[in-house]
Amino acid sequence: MCEEDIHGVSTVRVKGWQAAYAGMVPQDYLDALTVTEDARRRRDMFERAAGTVLNLVAEENGTVVGWAALGPSREADRRPRDGELLALYAAPDRLGTGRALMRQTLTAARERSFRRLILWVLAANARARRFYEHAGFLPDGGSTDWPVNGVVVPEVRYSADLAQLNPAISQRPTAD
Repeated sequence: MCEEDIHGVSTVRVKGWQAAYAGMVPQDYLDALTVTEDARRRRDMFERAAGTVLNLVAEENGTVVGWAALGPSREADRRPRDGELLALYAAPDRLGTGRALMRQTLTAARERSFRRLILWVLAANARARRFYEHAGFLPDGGSTDWPVNGVVVPEVRYSADLAQLNPAISQRPTAD
């Protein structure tokens, strides 16, 4: 990802949140999300995480249609070879992009010598959970509560041993 991709990434992220998290996250929070503010935060994060976080962008005809971010695990008890899928979003009308981004992310995780990969997902997000389970991730018992505008939104942690995952992830259609 480069500076020129940030607006497109923010567009995918904001539109993705508003489509995917309706009914799971307070609507007033989703309604307040803006591409401009998200792009400002992405720029700050991009600069702070330079060299640490790998950002993968999927484009179609020059337009960003998906984004994934991979870095070292943020867990307090992480091991040196633990990585984390920090984000994976596809434009709401390009959900199949998620499979390609997942394949690229798993390849990149192996290239970075990660042995284990974790991710966090909203407990109520059944579609995303099926997608991650299809890719070989399983809930590992980790959970946390994310406070959003006075509402507690539960998240669950998934993990996978990269040596046991098929790097080619099935090409068959899934709900992602």
